[in-house]
Amino acid sequence: MSTDLQNFVLLDSAQSFLAREVHHPFVDGRGVPVDSGETLTTVNPSTGEVLARIGAGGESDIDRAVVAARRAFHGQWSTWSPYERQALLTRIAHIMDDRFDELIQIEALDMGAPVTRLRNSKAALMKMLSFFSTQAGNISGETLMNGIPGDIATMTLKAPVGVIGGIIPWNGPLGGQFWIIGAVLASGCTTVLKPSEDASLSVLRTAEILHEAGVPAGVVNVVTGLGKDAGNALASHPDVDRIAFTGSTQTGRSIIKASTVNIKGLQLELGGKSADIVCSDADLDKAVPGAAMGVFANSGQICFAGTRVLVQRSIVDQFTERLLKYMDEIRVGHSLDDAATLGPIISQPQLDKVMAYTDIGREEGAELLRGGERLGGDLGSGYFMAPTVFGGVSNDMRIAREEIFGPVLSILPFDDVDEAIHIANDSDYGLGGAVWSQGLSTAMRVVRGVHTGTMWVNCYGYIDPMVGFGGTKLSGYGAKGNAAHMDNYLYTKCVYMEL
Repeated sequence: MSTDLQNFVLLDSAQSFLAREVHHPFVDGRGVPVDSGETLTTVNPSTGEVLARIGAGGESDIDRAVVAARRAFHGQWSTWSPYERQALLTRIAHIMDDRFDELIQIEALDMGAPVTRLRNSKAALMKMLSFFSTQAGNISGETLMNGIPGDIATMTLKAPVGVIGGIIPWNGPLGGQFWIIGAVLASGCTTVLKPSEDASLSVLRTAEILHEAGVPAGVVNVVTGLGKDAGNALASHPDVDRIAFTGSTQTGRSIIKASTVNIKGLQLELGGKSADIVCSDADLDKAVPGAAMGVFANSGQICFAGTRVLVQRSIVDQFTERLLKYMDEIRVGHSLDDAATLGPIISQPQLDKVMAYTDIGREEGAELLRGGERLGGDLGSGYFMAPTVFGGVSNDMRIAREEIFGPVLSILPFDDVDEAIHIANDSDYGLGGAVWSQGLSTAMRVVRGVHTGTMWVNCYGYIDPMVGFGGTKLSGYGAKGNAAHMDNYLYTKCVYMEL
């Protein structure tokens, strides 16, 4: 668990960006100081040191950005053809490829994900941009039959809804922002993004790069600030047509209430407590590392993390032994450490929350098998936590019911597949889930039986924009990926034409 960074070189472009005295919101194609003049500090979670200052935007700053986005929506941008928007997305993909190393260095320092993990995310980003470039040319309506007397032609058209408010979480803003930006550019909408105050820098830098790449001023705007100020102002703004939000279920409820001011459409990816079911016939060579990294990847800071690992009772001891042995290979380190598998938790408050759950688990009678402590030594100044495993967990314990959002894995034994499905469904959430079995009939029985938005079979966490993913129950609604994603950014216009 070393922080040996001797061989790491920070790019000049990243250094220059990080050295700015204040990182202002990006509105209408330029940096604009917030009206209040106030700033927030963003902290490097690997060191606990202040990394940068960002503008503390509020209602007036959001309003300025929305005005710019509305003006751009009705301006020259509205005349761009699908081919032009498609070409723009293709050009952005090339530029993001060229600038990716700069952006992942900024992201690593700001939110703590190891650079190795971020490097591996480039392919996913390129796929996403390729997907949305194809969607620009696939927006279509229908010619419809009708029963109206006379010579009447009827059809539907799809049109961009207008200004999209995008509220981006801190657990992966560099890639996550493109679920919104890609659809905005493909559809002809415009957007105002509000990144998390804990991780805004890669979003700000991306907006600058997009403008340099030819995205017209006002099409992509970024306002930094606290959720209670800038986020609430964006969600409740009467001239914002849609909100795309990824984050906690609690905040999602607030956004739903705020959206009633003008009956906004919503795309919500909320919390999760996903069940990862390991059957007795599973290939443990795959299931053990798959289930482990289904929780520990990104230090457990993933909405669909499979934190409830349901293991058939006949193999619980074998699975647990192999899991703990596998954890010896996991290296926790500074986000710029090329050898690190896991980085820090995003902030001190989040670390405190996760650590509190380890106490809760013990108090409820779960057996702490590994981890549970904050790491010291060379990592003591950062927000590092040892990957943690609880055994003997029952589904009525808080560590099995509440989203922890940290590297905490709970092992829940089950006797048969019906019981596993029952335990998996005994949750307020329905975002992800998985089953490990070499029997196709068993796997499909679980897939059909578990009430959740996404299921993986003998794997965990794969996401492809062409396939997409989504949630149900308290995990939200509104598809991400596939053709349904674009429906959040378009509306249907019915046309009746007398010939």
